[in-house]
This record gives sequence, structure tokens and C-alpha cells, in this order.
Amino acid sequence: MIEPLAVGVLVSGNGSNLQAIIDRIEADSLPVRIACVISNKADAFGLERARKHGIPAIHIDHRAHGGRESYDAALVETLRGHGVQLVVLAGFMRIVTSVLLNAFPNAVMNIHPALLPAFPGLHAQAQALRYGVKFSGCTVHFVDEGTDTGPIIIQAVVPVLDDDDEASLSARIQVEEHRTYPEAVRLFAERRLRIEGRKVSMLPPGA
Repeated sequence: MIEPLAVGVLVSGNGSNLQAIIDRIEADSLPVRIACVISNKADAFGLERARKHGIPAIHIDHRAHGGRESYDAALVETLRGHGVQLVVLAGFMRIVTSVLLNAFPNAVMNIHPALLPAFPGLHAQAQALRYGVKFSGCTVHFVDEGTDTGPIIIQAVVPVLDDDDEASLSARIQVEEHRTYPEAVRLFAERRLRIEGRKVSMLPPGA
């Protein structure tokens, strides 16, 4: 029997995308297992979500380390100790460094609440509303050393309504986040993602 892909999830807050992945796993529609959930914040609700589902929930305080590289080295040690093969950032509010990226080459994912390359960084929904776009959405991408600049895996589009505020647009985008992030993880687990430069191709099943 083939062991399911071991995923490590990094969170800083609520962890709703973590929950979406857990739900897909428990519905037997996502062939992975979450090996651990790690947060830089002890009170992150994402850790509580992990505990409720019997997943190792680990707090690693970034303030106890001398810098980003030192902190990422601690993450790598813990992730490798749990046999992690894919790292999923789910509302992890820290910039990761080459220490983590080199330890998991082409195996660190993030989701961003905009249609990249538009509106990278913080408060993407507010950026979109200020700019007056008619459509926004979310992007699942591989992580590189830039800010939301890695190769794009999946995008989903939502309309921006005339009466939208940041909260209403965020809620509509989040529905698509909960659909697309588990799907991207599934494609990775099935070895159906091929990276060529900036382009990510989706291979057919069994390719």
C-alpha cells in the first residue's frame, strides 16, 4: 500500500484553509495526511483545529530565534522530523527564507486572495477595491523568495460587486480558496504538476 503524501501546514491565525484540507481528507477525496501543523503564535486557532482532529499541533515562537533564517531552520527541523514532503502555508504571516525553500524545493505552496500578479502583499482585497477592478479571486502558487511571485498553480475568479466592501469580497474569495487549495494539494500528491520556468502544467491522471 502506498503511503499518503505527508503534508506540513504552517498557520498564524484562524486556519480556515487548513480546515478545508482536513475536511477533504476526512471525506476520502484528498490522498494526503497532515503530519503536523505549526504556528508561530501559541493562540492561533489553527492549532486548535489540528488538535480536534488528532493532528500534532506545534508552537514555535519566532521571538525565541535570532532572525528569519534561524526560525526557518527550526521549522525545517520539525517538518523533517515529521516526515513532511509538502509544506502548505495557510495564513502564515511570515516571509519564508531560502532556508525553508531549499529544504523543500518546489514543495512549498501558498494561497493569496487576489489574481496574481495583481495585488500582492497584505490587504489584497482592499487593494482590489481601491483599484476598481471588476473581478478578483484567489491564486494558489509555489513559493519563491519574492512576495507572492512564485509559479501559479490554480486561480479562481469572483466578481467584484458595486456594493462590496473588504469583508464581503473577502468572504466570496474565501469560498473559492477552500475549493482550490485542496485541489492544488491533490494535484501535487498525484504528481500531476510540472514546473517549467514560471509555467506550471497539469498532467493528465496516470501520466
